[in-house]
Amino acid sequence: MISCTASTLFAQYNSKEPFLTKSLASDAIKNVEVETSGGNISVQSVDAGQARLEVYIWPGNKNSNASVSKEAIQKTLDEYYDLKLDASSNKLTAIAKSKSRNWNSKNSLSISFKVFVTRNVSTDLSTSGGNIDITTISGEQKITTSGGNLTINNVKGKIKGTTSGGNIQVKDSDNDIDLTTSGGNVDANNCTGSIKLTTSGGNVELGNLNGTVDASTSGGNVEANGIRGDLAAHTSGGNVELLGLACNLNASTSGGDITVTIAEAAKSIKIRNSGGKVALQLPAGKGYNLDLSADKIKTDNLTNFNGKADDDEIEGTINGGGTKVDVAANSGRLVLTFK
Repeated sequence: MISCTASTLFAQYNSKEPFLTKSLASDAIKNVEVETSGGNISVQSVDAGQARLEVYIWPGNKNSNASVSKEAIQKTLDEYYDLKLDASSNKLTAIAKSKSRNWNSKNSLSISFKVFVTRNVSTDLSTSGGNIDITTISGEQKITTSGGNLTINNVKGKIKGTTSGGNIQVKDSDNDIDLTTSGGNVDANNCTGSIKLTTSGGNVELGNLNGTVDASTSGGNVEANGIRGDLAAHTSGGNVELLGLACNLNASTSGGDITVTIAEAAKSIKIRNSGGKVALQLPAGKGYNLDLSADKIKTDNLTNFNGKADDDEIEGTINGGGTKVDVAANSGRLVLTFK
């Protein structure tokens, strides 16, 4: 078990010179496989002539001498680790694993990798405790860490990422994004395409997304602004705040409040809340099919409304009908406004 924290490893990762560097300028790398047990991994694009692999190694034991020599690290590496570095058939393989023989925390090492390759590359990246960063690449990306953060910036293609306890940040990326964390927060901005974001316990923040967006958390809040396309936003216990939407919407929470403002009405709006308040703002002067229920409904004057309107239920059309608005606040209160 690596005894340093992820933040400590990150500081060491950036403050030290590479333990070794391998040039990849003549290898035309298209696939990257990297695996390490306790360090960080980063992949980013460069011009072909600058392609390289940098390996950073530092004692993983918190009691280790900070001024330990490179020779001492090399001795520990040779005795207790298998380090495979290979570039062949357009594939880079960088794998660091501890040998089972006599390995313990006293001789542990943090082994991190920085990969610099041309933009069109697919990756398979795995670390047990570190962070993973991928920047400005295109292709199929598979990234997994047991405890670190995932940072994805300007990545195009199919992205599948998982962390058991860290945060996820993705921006300026597109095509097919599927990211999951068991306990951290998720932050997504300026992305397009099919976007699935899941956390078991953290918050989800979304900004300027366009496509089919599915965002869910088991216990945190969901916040979004400027979404186009289709949005599904769900939490089991937190609040939902969705502003400036121009999309079809399916939103729910079992325990918090829901606030929604629609900038441009699409085909359908569906909102479910078990007990909290729902506040919904719709563009004025448009056509709607309303199917609303709550313990108490408060609304503006329903101009050009045709149907039934009670204190706890409204069903009918506005301006001859149009966008389907289906809201069930159950025992909560619904406030409907037009602006």
